[in-house]
Amino acid sequence: MSITEQACPVSHWPDTDEIIAKSKKLIAEEPYGVNKPKMAEYDKYFEEKCAKSKASTAEAMEYIPGGVQHNLAFNHPFPLDIVKAEGAYLWDLDGNQYIDFLQAGGPTVLGSNYAPVREKVIEVLHNAGPVTGLFHEYELKLAKFIHDHIPSIDKFRMLGSGTEACMAAIRAARNYTSKRHIIKVGAGYHGWSDQLVWGTRIPGTASLEAHGIPDKCLEDTHEFYPNNIDGEGGLRELLEKNKANGGTAAVIVEPFGPESGSRPYYQDFNQKVRELCDEYDTLLIFDEVVTAFRLGLSGAQGYFGVTPDLTVFGKCVAGGYPAAGGVGGRCEVMDTFAGGIGAGSNRTLVGGTLSANPISCAAGYYSLVEMERTDAPLKAGRAGDRITEGLNKVINELELPFFAYNYGSIVHLMTHGVILVDVDNPDFMRQVFLRKKIAEEMGAAYTAEGVITLAGSRIYTSMADTDDIIDDAVKRIGRVLEKCETYVLDL
Repeated sequence: MSITEQACPVSHWPDTDEIIAKSKKLIAEEPYGVNKPKMAEYDKYFEEKCAKSKASTAEAMEYIPGGVQHNLAFNHPFPLDIVKAEGAYLWDLDGNQYIDFLQAGGPTVLGSNYAPVREKVIEVLHNAGPVTGLFHEYELKLAKFIHDHIPSIDKFRMLGSGTEACMAAIRAARNYTSKRHIIKVGAGYHGWSDQLVWGTRIPGTASLEAHGIPDKCLEDTHEFYPNNIDGEGGLRELLEKNKANGGTAAVIVEPFGPESGSRPYYQDFNQKVRELCDEYDTLLIFDEVVTAFRLGLSGAQGYFGVTPDLTVFGKCVAGGYPAAGGVGGRCEVMDTFAGGIGAGSNRTLVGGTLSANPISCAAGYYSLVEMERTDAPLKAGRAGDRITEGLNKVINELELPFFAYNYGSIVHLMTHGVILVDVDNPDFMRQVFLRKKIAEEMGAAYTAEGVITLAGSRIYTSMADTDDIIDDAVKRIGRVLEKCETYVLDL
């Protein structure tokens, strides 16, 4: 690897075989969840301590589908109305304080609402307003910073979201290569565009997660199971099959594994994908929406020492501020994104009035500058190491079938395993339903104990997470884990 162990936010590579074995064991057995009496206490917390949130989100149900605008906000028994975020904490409308391990889905490595960045954004807002529709200095500063820190990025095009960036990347790949097929890793999430919502979260589920998409939109999207390079249905077989039928324009991967490593790769996986892409004259796209710059300012590609042709950015590229997305890569591909009307016959058309607006670019630039100055990815990674160690100690003491592992500041606490269920399991639908219910309850239980996670299973640490905060969080989560037992679903 190209980054030394001492300086790398990922201090060690977890044992992939061990994680896979534990994952299989977890879903092979009847699941565990919070026992009924304790869960009733946690539900009572929400009724008594979160009444204002309940009223607010109940009213929202009348005007917003499902009551909230973002998937991460769907929580049991109802969403919280968050009114303040600062550092390692969130506060809801009722005044309750929570340790924030959601961190907006990952982008805020410095901690939420980081003051030095906020002050710069306010200054830009005073001077330039939110958007001008014209060029401004922070477009250049942000693009140059990314170019200088990620060797594969010759040029960078800012967009409005990670979904847009993935759409742009596969469009450019098809344009540049004149090939039609796209291959992804099963369970990988690359936004919600028509062409990439395939095998999302669980391999083999096709378009189960999204409806309203014509079959034609998905006929050139293919998936292979994580780590399957040369086996039946693996990457080589797909590339060979596509070769005689329009060719493969690109292979797109999350470099630490689908869902930020929920289904982990072997450490040499990305290098093997790179080699096959070279062999079949196919572009390699790294989806670094989560990993850049959380796992280091050179991204996952700096960690692995693997050079993609295109890199997709999101979340952190605006430091947690809106309009966070973009795509970067080598000149000959990126130049097809050139702006203007009639910019060239080989144009890859993208756009967006709010793309690369002054506020988003300034927020992204100053966030990255501060991350470099403070060594935030390294500090966040060490916090991830500490909470993983603490959680595993609790799990072992309680003799539970759970486990935790981490890639720096991306921490996985595996308890319910809802996205690990095999689609070929004859009991698939029941298992998914049951484990989804447990996931909702586990997430609510952690919240009632004062800890907010992503879906009750993922934890994003930040520079703001001191040892005391981490140790406090382990105790709070531990109080939930000690009340877990074989789960019985009330129908």
